[in-house]
Amino acid sequence: MSGVYESLFRRVLYPAYESGLRRRKTLAYLRGYERDQWRSADELHALQWGKLQRLIAHCWQQVPFYREWWGRAGVGAAEDIRSREDYARLPLLTKPVIREHFESMIAPAYRDAMYFKSTGGSTGEPLHFGYTRESYERRVAVMFRGYGWSGAHLGQRTVYLWGAPVAAPAGFGLFKDRLYHAAFNRRMLNAFDMSEQRMAEYADAIDRFKPETIISYVGPLVELAHWIERNGRSIHRPQRVLGAAEALHAHQRELLQRVFGAPAYDTYGCREVMLIAAECEAHDGLHINIDHLHVEFHHETAAARSSGPAELVITDLHNFGMPMMRYLNGDLGTPGGSACACGRHLPKLARVDGRKLDALRTADGRVLPGEYFVHTLMNFSAIRHYQIVQRSLDAILMRLVASDAFDAASEARVRDEIRKLVGDSIAVEFEYRDEIPLTASGKRRVTICELPT
Repeated sequence: MSGVYESLFRRVLYPAYESGLRRRKTLAYLRGYERDQWRSADELHALQWGKLQRLIAHCWQQVPFYREWWGRAGVGAAEDIRSREDYARLPLLTKPVIREHFESMIAPAYRDAMYFKSTGGSTGEPLHFGYTRESYERRVAVMFRGYGWSGAHLGQRTVYLWGAPVAAPAGFGLFKDRLYHAAFNRRMLNAFDMSEQRMAEYADAIDRFKPETIISYVGPLVELAHWIERNGRSIHRPQRVLGAAEALHAHQRELLQRVFGAPAYDTYGCREVMLIAAECEAHDGLHINIDHLHVEFHHETAAARSSGPAELVITDLHNFGMPMMRYLNGDLGTPGGSACACGRHLPKLARVDGRKLDALRTADGRVLPGEYFVHTLMNFSAIRHYQIVQRSLDAILMRLVASDAFDAASEARVRDEIRKLVGDSIAVEFEYRDEIPLTASGKRRVTICELPT
């Protein structure tokens, strides 16, 4: 019966709503993207470059900020940017620059029809940004395509373990919200309300709804999986599990697949552009949506290895309202390698290595990404959650949510393991907590570096 509704929703109900009632082009864009994914690598790169050239010309002609910004870098006309190498020499766009020049980054012809959002909760520095209707519709289409690589499709029975607004709808608004999600055949569970005491409620909701797909912030779903396993509880087995909001590490993937009895898939995106890359059925890295975005791996030094982690630089190729050209989003990623067995020629992201802001530093000049601590601490079963905070070069604070089995000897072992990474010159302090809250974007930051940049 579920397959019948899925087909009805995809072929009749959603087109009637999205294309007919809302007059949006999401499905037309989706059809185009689904065709494009099978193009050759050369065709995809040519398609991307053509889109980028149009956007560059638009920025020079229509967006006051870029004429000045690029002009100061020696660009005299849009035609001066003749190649990807020329584009890669343009100055990087950072959050402080966007905040300072917000108004002049908006193309006047698009101003009255813009959508606006904010991000930046994990850094404590909100960023406001704008985008067009076309950009929004294309972002949704690319999300549908990326989720579809795992077999997750519109109209399937889906549980979302996701964030919910602080001010939840009530009355008619709540009724309309529930009706909307029911039409999509999905059940929404609030990741921000999850606690050890309420885990059974979440497991019960999954058992009652019997989803084919679970889409969730990685952290809360891993917590739920640990609770299920600790309590010897059986759980409904979906056909797939998709992780979002933070990197899906190998040991977390293994846990989710063991507990839910279904393959787990990694996805990567950011609020500024939505889905950037997603894993397909081959489970060999995440395909980057280069027919929708321009993504660069920016190494700080020429000597950096091209295969190692690098800062990601993103350009939305369809946001003509407030273009964010060569936007440094703060994430680190490692480029993928060989062609994918699935037959898609979209290049791959081998993995997301975390946020640059979350890398800790040592007095001898080393930089330690949060990934180091994930692998070091994952075998301490008495630790429920942890967060490492650095405020000085000679000390770090480790916040812990631990079980009763975590004792003084456990603390000593953790201190020893961390010192293997950071050295004996750094003091390791402990702070015990009942919980470590998620950020507004659904992440629990593993490391927080508060040192001046």
